[in-house]
Amino acid sequence: MEENPVRVLVCGDVEGKLGALFARVQSIQKKTAQFDLLLCVGEFFASTLEADEEWQQYKSGAKKAPIHTYILGAGSQETAVKFPSADGCELADNITYLGRRGVFTTASGLQIAYVSGREARQEPAPAHCFAPKDLTALLTPLTGSSKFRGVDILLTSQWPRGVWRYANNPEVDTKSCGSDAVAKLADQLKPRYHFAALEGAHYERLPYRNHAVLQENAQHVTRFIALATVNNLAKKKYLYAFNIIPMKTVDPSELVKQPQDVTENPYRRTDKVQEKTAKGGPCAEEEEPRTQFFFDLGGGGGRGRKRSSEGDRPARKRPRERPLPPGECWFCLASPQVEKHLVVSIGTHCYLALAKGGLNAGHVLILPIGHYRSTVELASEVLQEMDEYKAALRSFYKSRGERCVLFERNYRSQHLQLQVVPVPLDRCEDLKEVFVVQAQEQQMELAEIPQHSDLKQIAPPGVPYFYVELDSGDKLFYRIQRNFPLQFGREVLASEAVLNVPTRADWKECKQSRAEEEAACARLRDAFRPYDFAWDE
Repeated sequence: MEENPVRVLVCGDVEGKLGALFARVQSIQKKTAQFDLLLCVGEFFASTLEADEEWQQYKSGAKKAPIHTYILGAGSQETAVKFPSADGCELADNITYLGRRGVFTTASGLQIAYVSGREARQEPAPAHCFAPKDLTALLTPLTGSSKFRGVDILLTSQWPRGVWRYANNPEVDTKSCGSDAVAKLADQLKPRYHFAALEGAHYERLPYRNHAVLQENAQHVTRFIALATVNNLAKKKYLYAFNIIPMKTVDPSELVKQPQDVTENPYRRTDKVQEKTAKGGPCAEEEEPRTQFFFDLGGGGGRGRKRSSEGDRPARKRPRERPLPPGECWFCLASPQVEKHLVVSIGTHCYLALAKGGLNAGHVLILPIGHYRSTVELASEVLQEMDEYKAALRSFYKSRGERCVLFERNYRSQHLQLQVVPVPLDRCEDLKEVFVVQAQEQQMELAEIPQHSDLKQIAPPGVPYFYVELDSGDKLFYRIQRNFPLQFGREVLASEAVLNVPTRADWKECKQSRAEEEAACARLRDAFRPYDFAWDE
């Protein structure tokens, strides 16, 4: 049976304004039920005569904090003298200094980890800073246990560096804000709540998950909240109130429930890592000079494809040079085998081509110019331009009364081919259901990828998969084990429930002559041109 929730108040930098803080707390206590404790992050003291005089009243017992108050250590050299040692102790009645680092467990079982001060930039660490050995001493007893799931609350004075990734932006200078050490600490401790201060800003980040979707068992989310300074002139929020049931008494199924706005873990960046370690196949190719790819698509109209840097579209970075694959690749644009008469549009990093033996006249492929085997191996600039092509195609199809279905089969394929198929709006109301049901008929379970999730988090490079993306925002994923039907994506869309063209399920049965392909590509190119961000008049 779950216990009653613990009622907690958390405060940002007090900076000696004890009277103002406790008056506010007393006001809250009178209006609502009593809170159990007050946690203060950031700089509690100030080095002014007025602040010293006010503190002496609490220290002498003339005044008393109206609630059990727990504070972190100094955030500057000036206030370090207020703390008698690095160890925790009671500084005044109802005011307790937690210490430089450690874990505090309340009588109800709430587990609170904490680190005082700032990350040290020198050895030995000054009194207002923490050193690597402090974090090791904090982490080892906790994470060394196989039963460790995380802590209820983490208190740090500094922000974790990069906490804003994948989420709403804070009103701080992100170039100088935060500590890498605190970020690593938060990633390892997996707190349900993480509070920080010192930046004079209030920031409530969207909750982030502590597990890799579809790769690890679901875990609880973390909520990061930074608080402003007490009585700040801008009236930014400096006090946060919440109820929490200790993790050890929460039903596991309730603990791991994911809110709608959950994002990826900001400290586990995979884009650069995967880009450097993607070695699972023939992806060691080198692009020829970029100017080679800009040939005339105007059918004799004399219009070139090479864009001027003076145009409206921002100049892009030069594509990273990647070696050519061993043997032939029919889809690398630099390859002599590529069928350039099918090319609809060419960007800086990607190109659009008419699908050979397409399901309908609008069926196209988005392909990287260089050699990549799957979406999860794409460099960030390539992925960005691929997203631009997706958006352009969605707008194009919408203007024709069609919705957009994208799918990728990273299995028995040498070069990434993102298939894009338009479906008339009146053909099928629930495309997701059609994919799920037809997969089940073939003993496959398509998993739904949560919102704000990244495909790179789910499928590491080298892992075969099938992926579907719908214009409704739904995304489906299947990790291929063996005997995957190669035409599955086409079969679903060709079925009676969707396009009702079952004879076109296999592209080899839908071949056209070169003249027919050229004519079809020219028609599509002309129709798509108003939506083609890569086209120059």
